[in-house]
Amino acid sequence: MATTSPRRPGLLGTVLILLTVTAAVLGGLWLQFGEREDQDARSTVGSSAPDRIDIDASVQRVDALGRELALRVRVTPRGAYAEAGGVAPVEDLTLQTSPSVRGDLSFPAHRRIASVDVPVTLTGGSVTDYPFDAYAAELEFGAVLAGEGVPVRMTLSSSDALFALDVGGTTVRDAVAFSADVSRSRSVLVFAVFMMCAMWALAVAVLMGSWFLVSRRKGLTWPALSWMAATLFALAAFRNAAPGTPPIGSLLDYLAFFWAEILIAFCVIVVVVRGVRMEGPPAPEAPRGPAVTTVPEAPEAPSPG
Repeated sequence: MATTSPRRPGLLGTVLILLTVTAAVLGGLWLQFGEREDQDARSTVGSSAPDRIDIDASVQRVDALGRELALRVRVTPRGAYAEAGGVAPVEDLTLQTSPSVRGDLSFPAHRRIASVDVPVTLTGGSVTDYPFDAYAAELEFGAVLAGEGVPVRMTLSSSDALFALDVGGTTVRDAVAFSADVSRSRSVLVFAVFMMCAMWALAVAVLMGSWFLVSRRKGLTWPALSWMAATLFALAAFRNAAPGTPPIGSLLDYLAFFWAEILIAFCVIVVVVRGVRMEGPPAPEAPRGPAVTTVPEAPEAPSPG
């Protein structure tokens, strides 16, 4: 008897697989480099005079639910306004801020200046638009040394990997002003869109499985029911893994999560009800009467001939 060897993928199939994997890796590298450029982006405005106040501000964390961002501010006097190499101001220094920044910052003379974290109020946007929500922040900083305004140079950057910052800055006399647009980072958008597609794919898979069970009159198939019920509860945990922990009722829920959960729950109920009807109650046993014993008949005597 001739034996047939198992089929192996041809050269064309192998090449297609390698090209697909290579394209996926290159696409991931391109997205990662773009993400890195967004995180390393900086905007610097202000005076370049040798005697000035340098302000280095970095966004540490964006709280979309609280509608504010945490800004870490590091102040360094330069030139005639500094002593000990810019560690301390020669006179009392005050940073005057915009209304969105909660309070002015004061630094006593001849004392080391430490970094300060200040909250900044966000405007516009709504967290329920996740993952497409966007916000705005208006920042303005001016420096007053010994009661007189002094030139300021400020650099604004971001360290929050979940949000991207688009900044535009201007100089107003000796002060600087920034207009920042805050939105979800590229990685968050990609993962959120993947989550929505995966939710719909799982819901359609459960729908196809339930249609097969009902149309083929399979009855109560417990492995299939376990899989569908596990998918129903696993989607809730999958949804809670969304980066940024969006609140319930966001766009992610209305585009995918709610409908996937409803569809899967409906399929489970339909399969169970139809399976119970197919199986039906067990047939009742016939009643048993008293046992009847039969006496064998005696053989007939042969008649005389």
